[in-house]
Amino acid sequence: MFWKNSKKKNDQGPAQPSKSIADLLVQLETNPDFNHFCHKSKTLTCWISYINTVVDLEYIHRDLLPALYSERVQCMKDIAQVVPIDKLIETRDLSVIQTSLLDGYFMIQPSKRSQHVYLIPCPKKQARQVADTEVETSIVGAHDSFVESLETNINLVRSRIPIPQFKVEEQRIGKLSRTRISILYIEGLANKANLNTTRQRITDLETVSVINANMLALMIGDNSQSFFPQFIDTERPDRVSGALYEGKIAVLVDGSPSALILPSTIVEFFSTIDDYSLNWPIASLYRLLRLFAVAFSVISSSLYVAALTYHYQLVPKDLLATLIVSRSSVPYDPIIEVLLLEVMIELLREAGVRLPTKVGQTIGIVGGIVIGTASVQAGVTSNILLIIIAMSALAAFITPNYRMATTIRLMRFPFILAAQMFGLIGVGLCFMFFVCHLLKLTSLGRPFIEPIYPMRVTDLKDSFIRLPSNMQGQRPLFLRTADKNRVNLHRTMQKKGKAKPDIDE
Repeated sequence: MFWKNSKKKNDQGPAQPSKSIADLLVQLETNPDFNHFCHKSKTLTCWISYINTVVDLEYIHRDLLPALYSERVQCMKDIAQVVPIDKLIETRDLSVIQTSLLDGYFMIQPSKRSQHVYLIPCPKKQARQVADTEVETSIVGAHDSFVESLETNINLVRSRIPIPQFKVEEQRIGKLSRTRISILYIEGLANKANLNTTRQRITDLETVSVINANMLALMIGDNSQSFFPQFIDTERPDRVSGALYEGKIAVLVDGSPSALILPSTIVEFFSTIDDYSLNWPIASLYRLLRLFAVAFSVISSSLYVAALTYHYQLVPKDLLATLIVSRSSVPYDPIIEVLLLEVMIELLREAGVRLPTKVGQTIGIVGGIVIGTASVQAGVTSNILLIIIAMSALAAFITPNYRMATTIRLMRFPFILAAQMFGLIGVGLCFMFFVCHLLKLTSLGRPFIEPIYPMRVTDLKDSFIRLPSNMQGQRPLFLRTADKNRVNLHRTMQKKGKAKPDIDE
């Protein structure tokens, strides 16, 4: 028999906070997926409440409800002896009752007006299967990625860190969303100051809702006005595990298929997990290639504007003749020409991302070829600039982290405007502005451009280049970990010893 309250819902203004269980049930019973009814058996009479869209209905109808009809159940605590339950919660706390009902708990009241209830966890687990990585693809590394389920994501990390020192702390943030946040670290390795700062920033958040990890990163970052992301967001469990072994902290958000790694340095945004699966000369070459591509992507267009507007004397004569022929039919100044192509590239990139995958790839390729060729033939832009812009856009794609790649794309426009106003001096001033900004920027209170500033030679071994593992015996100094040594290199070399030549060598 279903219980219906005759009290009408007050539609004037927002709903008031519940003062009792009866008020809470009045608020919930207006939803069609809320069930509240009286259960009667030979030995037990009680009131049952649950939200059928967040609970496991199969478990309820197969195990819980038949158990309530069993003669072995004389009171509420007898249920745990009949049905295997992780934990049976007894409480009078209204906030706990409300949160539990919305999280998929089965509530039992001994009587209709009882304020003392029993809560049985039976949440519905709906999450997509662990799949291949989509953004941070790997060739020789693992291919599993995080999903939207917090429990699954913690399992992916815990399976890689099977030690009792691995700790998980859970919090809830958001006045309305009550989003579950998990802080992951290795006890005895992570710096306590970093850990306390992370806890405090998450606890002090006063927000209505938190939807994903990137939104959380903007809220707890050191400088929310900066162009640059201060925390690495990744979809790879192996990268998170490696960061935890280094002494860092990871933050997972329920419903978000990515994790935050903190603190982070700017150099780490240009490294990939494959760098640690390749020989160190090859990995170092790829890192240097990425850094060169970033520099080229940022300043190539601005150098073109500065050279053709103010400093054409610096261009070699043979190349200058080619530029003059290329721009002979272009009616615009270099700044207009560059901005036109840059905006066109951004439009094509954004359209390719927002459209369905197959259509987006076609639009990106065909649109770039058709529009580029047509603009040159129509005399709107020069063919040399088209090559420069295309190479600049291609170089921006080499950045492994999406948020940092977006920052690099936007950095081109201040450099272009500075080159138009002051030439190469403007490019230099703009470069100095970004350098000063990076010098002041921090990540969880730690220097963002370490090991460049402050200069730490030890940490340079895994920054712009990656030296062999036997030369990296210490963890990064800026993390201030409790255990600075990865391995005892002296002892390792003694065990390894020198191989004795065989008799026929």
